[in-house]
Amino acid sequence: MKFTDLSKDFLSNFQDYDNHEIIRRFEDEETGLLAFVGVHNTNLGPALGGGRVRAYKDEDEAISDVLRLSRGMTYKSAAAGMPLGGGKAVILADPYNEKTPEMISAMGRAIDTLGGKYISAEDSGITEADVALMHKQTPYVTGFPDGSPSGLGGDPSPATAHGLFCAMREALKFKHNTENFKGVHVAIQGLGAVGYGLCRILNDHGAKISACDMREDVIAKAQNEFDGINNVGVNDIFDVDADVFAPCAMGAQLNDLTIPRLKVDIIAGAANNQLATPHHGKILSDRGILYAPDYIVNCGGVVSVGYEYFQRSDNNPFDYDLTHDKMMDHVEQASKSVSKIFAHAEAEDILPHEAADRYAESIFMDKPLAA
Repeated sequence: MKFTDLSKDFLSNFQDYDNHEIIRRFEDEETGLLAFVGVHNTNLGPALGGGRVRAYKDEDEAISDVLRLSRGMTYKSAAAGMPLGGGKAVILADPYNEKTPEMISAMGRAIDTLGGKYISAEDSGITEADVALMHKQTPYVTGFPDGSPSGLGGDPSPATAHGLFCAMREALKFKHNTENFKGVHVAIQGLGAVGYGLCRILNDHGAKISACDMREDVIAKAQNEFDGINNVGVNDIFDVDADVFAPCAMGAQLNDLTIPRLKVDIIAGAANNQLATPHHGKILSDRGILYAPDYIVNCGGVVSVGYEYFQRSDNNPFDYDLTHDKMMDHVEQASKSVSKIFAHAEAEDILPHEAADRYAESIFMDKPLAA
C-alpha cells in the first residue's frame, strides 16, 4: 500500500481547507482501495469520525468532502463535551457494486498507519460488519455490532435519533413556546437508520409525518409500522407545508434552489453540512426559519461510539462510570444545548450556525465567549 500526506500548498487550493493537521492519501493496487483520511484538529484528543464509501466523481471531490467532514467532527465533538478531535475517512468506490471485504481490510491497515491519531467508525457505506473487519487490522476503530463488552456503543443511530428529537423539541420550545409534538407536522428527508428512528419517536409523540426515501420498500415498511405517514417524492419534500423540516440524507441540501421552496418554521435534521454555504444560514434567517445547527443536534452518534471506544481502550476520561444510562444522558444534554445556541445567537445578533461555531471554538481553541 502506498500513502502520501498532501502538502499545505496543495490543500490551500481547496475552499474547505482549515489548516488540517493531516490529509493522507492511500492507494492499494491489490485491493483497488483509493482513500483519504483527514485529521482536522486533535487539541482535545484523538480525531474520531466515521468512514464513508462513495462514488465520488474525482479525487478533488473526495478531498473536499474529507476536509469539510473532518472539520465538522472537531466542532461536533467539542460542542458535545467529548474529549476528542475531528477526523474523517472517505473511500472512492460505489458502496453497492465496488466495495469488497479485501478493500475494507486494506482500509483498516490504512487507518493503522496513523497510530491512533485517527479513530474510525461507520458512516454512509460503512457497516458495523465493516468495522469489525477493519478491527482485524487496527485497534483504532469503534462502533462494533455488539458495542463494548458491557453494551456501550454498537449501532449509533438510536442515540443520534434520540438526540435529534431532544434538539427538535428545544427548537419547538424556542420558536413556539411548546414541547408538545401532537399534531406537529415534520417533513423527514431520508429514512436511513437515523431518519427511521426519528420517525418512530415522532410517531410515538403524536406528530404528523411526511417522509421521502429513494427506497420504496423502506417507505412501505414505515407506512406499515407507523400511523398515517405521508409518502412524498424525493424531489417534492422541500415543498411540503410543515412545521419542521428534518434533513436526514446527504449534506448541502439547504441551498439557493431549495430554500425558496421551504414552507417550514424550523429546520432540525441529522445530515452533516446541511448548509451549502454559510451564507445560506443568513437566507434562512431572513425567511424567519429557525435553523438548528447540524453538528449540535446530530451529536448522539459521536457520543455513542466515543463512549464505546473509551471503554474498549480502558481509558475513561470522565469522573463517572461509563454506562449506557450515562451515555444517553450525555446525548440528551449535549443535544439540548441547542437552546443555549439559539439564546446566544439572539443576544449577540448573530446567526445560529455562527453561535454554534463560537461555542465549539471556545472549547477546542480556548476562545472565551462574549459575556
